[in-house]
Order: sequence, then structure tokens, then C-alpha cells
Amino acid sequence: MATEAPARLKRKRKSTKIKKKNGFKKFWRLGMEEFNTGAFEISKDGELVAREGNYQYNIYDIVKKYGSPTEIFFPTVIEHRARDLIETFNAYIKILGYKGRYHYHYPMKVNQNREFVLPAVAEGANLDIASANELYLVKRMLEQEKFHSKMRVICNGPKTARYMELIEELNGKGLIVIPIIEDRVELERMQKFKGPVGIRVDININVKGHWNKKFNRFGFTETELLELGKIRNLTVLHYNISSQTEQINGFIEPLKRALQLFAKMKTKNPGLDTIDMGGGAGVPYNKYKKFYSAKNLIQKIIKTAKVQSDALGIKHPNLITEWGRYVMAPAQITIYRVTAEKLVQNKGGYKWYIVDGSFMNDLTDTWALKQKWHVIPVNGLAHPKLEKVWFAGSSCDSDDKYTHGGLYVSVPKLSDHDELYVAFLDTGAYQDSLSSHHCLLSSPLKLMAANGEVKVVRKRETPEEVGKQFGW
Repeated sequence: MATEAPARLKRKRKSTKIKKKNGFKKFWRLGMEEFNTGAFEISKDGELVAREGNYQYNIYDIVKKYGSPTEIFFPTVIEHRARDLIETFNAYIKILGYKGRYHYHYPMKVNQNREFVLPAVAEGANLDIASANELYLVKRMLEQEKFHSKMRVICNGPKTARYMELIEELNGKGLIVIPIIEDRVELERMQKFKGPVGIRVDININVKGHWNKKFNRFGFTETELLELGKIRNLTVLHYNISSQTEQINGFIEPLKRALQLFAKMKTKNPGLDTIDMGGGAGVPYNKYKKFYSAKNLIQKIIKTAKVQSDALGIKHPNLITEWGRYVMAPAQITIYRVTAEKLVQNKGGYKWYIVDGSFMNDLTDTWALKQKWHVIPVNGLAHPKLEKVWFAGSSCDSDDKYTHGGLYVSVPKLSDHDELYVAFLDTGAYQDSLSSHHCLLSSPLKLMAANGEVKVVRKRETPEEVGKQFGW
């Protein structure tokens, strides 16, 4: 639990009051759907427990058996969130009388692990692809009959020769593959493509979120787009504003602009029938800051699309979202053991807690984006004595640390426990694909908890296996 320095005493008094009144479960923000912790409980022994229907998993017992660092993911979380997302969109489409359809496309770049992708597909997710290698995985899934012929695949990213070959091959096999045109070179290439295409616009609107860049090399400006006129086989207008968008208005204003462009483009492109809003739906990493709900966001999107379309006099377009972080992040936790402690010099009694893994390697966004994670102890959850700590990773790099943005994290005192494990929540998005081997450290063990059983998905790497990746 983190607090800001000017309010430490006030927060300390408030925290003590919360513990006495509502118990440790609320103190650690567990069992709360609005914070993506609905599946987590505290056992009678003060240990972290994850629930899956009537099954439950004692996380402390798991890490004692398998060791650390360890990642544990729950495919049922992916299934629930993908299904709920699709059902909520469809429900508001019906309630509000919207005439377009909704398609959810899971962006594989968020997490390409087979065990993550297939649960989303099983619940009705289509796919969003960003490279030839990702599309090759789609080809494999098609050959293995992992999905039905109505699967839709959006192809984003630069279209290399190999990428285009695969797009054309899968299109020829009857799969609905829609390449998104990013620039004039790709526009020329698509003149010979026999399937439906989309085109990307770089909407000139700033929102609060990650990666809202001033300069964007992808897509056409709004002016350029309207100057293109008729585009062969155009069905989709695509845009992508940001990631981890912080406010609902960050979705609504770009949608209004896109609908205006859609209406103008449709006069010369009558086959245009879909708006792809891209990604952006965030998750409440910070459990002490109010965040919008998916229900409110979706209701606002459908209502806005209906009102604006009616005002523009156009047929309600189909809608696509590519919300990957929303579905995947809460499905995984990353666990470390605290191996040592050290006083933080000149920081008012704070302690360094050194862990047996690496933030730069395992949770890259900690270093790259200064991501704030929700950190809770795996054991000692009911211990009343807490320490203000910063975490340090096991590499030799001074940037291998987690300080909650320079504030602190509260966890039990290491000296009060024979061993102490901590869990970082919401680590299922991007961290695997961005992980590295700084200092040749091994990747964590990956476990899957499903149907009451825990299985090893990826073994902890040996020195020989890591060295082999670098030619040794």
C-alpha cells in the first residue's frame, strides 16, 4: 500500500482505522471487483488465496512447493473478462437500440502465450495481429482447427513482404483477414488484394494515457484521408489513440471525430461499415485511486455512437475494440521472495527489500514506464506491523528497483517472519513479450492454475538454456 509523503500521518491513522473496522481483506484491497481483486482472499493463517469457483489456491503453499520467482496465471480470469466484455457491449447495443454489431479483437502483442490466447478465443474473441510472426501463429491455429471459419483477423503494423504473403494465403483459405493500410506504400500494395481492407487515421486529439505521442508515424492525417477518395474494398476505419487511457472522455472525443470522418468517407466508399477504436481500456493498477468501470465506459460508447450517427444521418457502424490489457493484465500475478533488507540512506527509515527476481527483466514496465503495481504480501497478510519499503531486483543495475513512483510500499517486517513473499498483481499484459535477460538472469517459472490444479507451463531456465540463447 502506497501513500504520498505529505499525507503520511493522516494515511497511517486512516489505515489503522480501516484494519480495525473492516479487517485486513479490505486493507489490502482484496475481494473487490472494481479493483480486479475479486478472486483473492486471505486464509485464516493470513496467507493469500485465489478462488476459482469452488476451487481455491493457497499462493503461499504454491511458492513453497515450486520456489520463486514465479508467475501464476488464471485462464478463467481471461475467459470471464473476455466473455463479460462481449456480453456487455451486446447488452447495451440491445438496450439502446443500436443497429451496428460489436466485434472484440484480442491484440496478440499483449501476450502471445498459447495458454493466454486460446481462452480468449474460446469466449468469442477475434484477433488483432501486428507482425508476420504473429500471423504465422494464426496460420498454425487454423491448421490445428483451433477456431471456426468465421474468425476475423485484423492485421496492423508495417506490412513486410512475408506479412503480405501470409495475409494473402490466409485470405485465400477463406479466413476473414483485414489488413489495415498504414501509409501510401501499403495503399498501393492493397490495390491487388482481393479481400476487405481497413485504413488508419491519426486522429489529432490528445488524451490522458500512455503512449499518446505528439508525433505518430502510423496512419494518415485527417486531411490526407479525405483527399484519398475511393479506396478499393474499404470496410474499416481504424484509429488508436493511447493505452491505459485514464478517463472515459479519452474514448468519447476520438470516437466523435472518427464518426465525422466515417460519414464523409462513406459517400465515396459505400462498403465502409465498421469503426475500429483500437485499444486503450485501462485497468486500476493503483488500488487507491478511483477508476472508471467497463460497464460505464461501454454504455457511453454505444450511446455516443448512436446519437452521433443519427445526427450525421448515417447507418450505425459496426464497432471493434482491441482491448488487450483490460482482458489479460488481471489474469497473472508475479511472486518474489524477499532475500535481504538494507536501510535506504537519507530516506527517513525506509528499507530496501531485495527480491530474488528482476524488475527490469520480469516486469519491464516498472523500469520503462514507471508502472505502479499493486503489491501485497503472500504470507503475513494479517500481521499488524508493517515496514515502509522500496524493492530492489537481483541484477547489478541501479535501475532494477520498484519504489511506487518514489513513495513507498507497506509490507510486513522481514524480521518478523522466517520467510516473506510478495505478489505483484495485474502482470498479465505485455510483461512476457517485453521480458529480457539482463545480467543473463533466468525468466521466472510460469504456472497455470485451472480446474483446481496447478501445472507448470514454462520451467525456470537453467544457466545452460539462457547461455544457449546468446550462442554459448
